[in-house]
Amino acid sequence: MKSKRFDSTLLFILPGLVGFVIFFIWPFIISLGYAFVDQPVNGVFVGVQNFVDLFRNKAYLKGLMNTLIFMSISIPLNMFLSLGIALLVNKANKHKEAFTLLFLIPLVIPSGSTVFFWKMLFAYDGYLNYILSIVGITKINWLETSYVLFVVVLIFIWKNLGYNMVLILAGLNNIPKEYYEAAYVDGAGRFQCFRHITLINLLPTIILVLIMSIINSFKVFKEIYLITGNYPHSSIYMLQHFMNNMFHSLNYQRLATATSILVLMIAVITQFLFKMERKVSR
Repeated sequence: MKSKRFDSTLLFILPGLVGFVIFFIWPFIISLGYAFVDQPVNGVFVGVQNFVDLFRNKAYLKGLMNTLIFMSISIPLNMFLSLGIALLVNKANKHKEAFTLLFLIPLVIPSGSTVFFWKMLFAYDGYLNYILSIVGITKINWLETSYVLFVVVLIFIWKNLGYNMVLILAGLNNIPKEYYEAAYVDGAGRFQCFRHITLINLLPTIILVLIMSIINSFKVFKEIYLITGNYPHSSIYMLQHFMNNMFHSLNYQRLATATSILVLMIAVITQFLFKMERKVSR
């Protein structure tokens, strides 16, 4: 029985696994070779010299720093808001499904369709500055100054809030209600229940949400590129901008080097968080 169950499981996994290996793993392995040569065609092996040169590149260091700053602001803020809204929706007695669906709408709206809205909202002559001028506040050039970083953070939260909220709601629904009933009988207050029951039992889900938030934070380049174009403000020049520029300039060895470092960073962080999640789940 176990053998048959394993065979059927492998049969369903195999098509997706084969496609993943052909279109993702194998191209990545091929491109990884460019990180150790001096040129794509008839290249000479140079060891780790490309990695040394990359960390001396000011554009790369700028993109790396901006990416870390963006992640340090957007991820904690998104997780805090997702947790708060999930707790409120979970407490709702009516229309819980409607509230959940409302926050999931941004996930099904294509990014290209929302670009016009964000541009009209944050343009110098846009709706937001019009409202500010009515109340006597000077207009702000949102998209061409350092304020654009907060615009990007807002877009990231708007797009990922519902997804994280659903994950946290699933974790909240898995907490037995008997825990709270026993705590209330023992005289525990709401804050004590939240701290010692909700948070403790939500830790595996919170770690999963953190992993997904880190992965999704690298996908914000699409919105940045569509709104600001090829030359964004220096505060939102991300790693993806650097790699995109290397692709356009056909500098494959530097592109492969930057990509391999990014993949390694994500792999190390996610593996560390998965280990934490397994320890917490025990």
